[in-house]
Amino acid sequence: MNVKPAITLLAAFLVAGGVAAADTTPDDNNWWWDDAWWDDSQIEAPDNYPVATSWTNYKSSDVEVSALVVRPGATGKFPAVLFVHGRRGLDELVQRLARRVAARGFVVLAPDIYGAHFIGTHPIEHDYELEKDVNRALDVLLARTDISTDRACLYSHTRGGYYSLKVATTFKRQQQDIACYVSYYPHLQDPNAPEPMQVYGYAKEIDQLTLPMLVFIGDEEQYQRRRVIETSIQVMQDKGRDAQLIIYPGVGRGFDFRDDNVRTFADDLASKDAVQRAARFMRKHLGK
Repeated sequence: MNVKPAITLLAAFLVAGGVAAADTTPDDNNWWWDDAWWDDSQIEAPDNYPVATSWTNYKSSDVEVSALVVRPGATGKFPAVLFVHGRRGLDELVQRLARRVAARGFVVLAPDIYGAHFIGTHPIEHDYELEKDVNRALDVLLARTDISTDRACLYSHTRGGYYSLKVATTFKRQQQDIACYVSYYPHLQDPNAPEPMQVYGYAKEIDQLTLPMLVFIGDEEQYQRRRVIETSIQVMQDKGRDAQLIIYPGVGRGFDFRDDNVRTFADDLASKDAVQRAARFMRKHLGK
């Protein structure tokens, strides 16, 4: 597939010793490991806030949904971000992703949509009813008094990318309530679609998406997922829309939350770079 220049391969990760050291000595990570980043979301960057976390509940149809709220531990209002988890659910590793975004200066709402329906981790089939819970979460986020924007950006990973896509298009929220779409290796196809469509097609909602779009994947992403993502970005670009794909060498699926016992230096570089790029992208489109 021909890829337009907006799809970027970050060759900086090929610096001598970086990826090689991660591959050859994965257990010897003392020279690069950073507890402040892993535990507290802190990074050497201009936007770097301590974070405060809490939980809230909201009603969606006939279920009560719990949601993690993470915001900078400082006074004032901040731009709004809706974080949507994927098949793994909203466990501790995934909650770190919401905290990292908040530490860049955002109010983040992260609903636990599986927990509300007693769905276990890594479900195979997609339940379309859960899309309503994500849509309702957007209302809850935009009603908060500690946000500085009247729109939110969508921030997701894996299957959360599909939920987010549906909220923007099927629920018609992109016209006035959403400023941009950001996702890590998203599932950009209906999870219930037949296998050939999972490999060779893409979600029909991509044709409807007009939001600025930023997607991150690793160069070692699964073929069937990468093909659909690249096709979706190409479709968006061919329509003249703002769609960017960042590809990180030396990493694969889950680089942003891979646990410490298997995490590599390349994973850490990618996750730090991605969250900073995402923050700049969202701030730009939220006007903050």
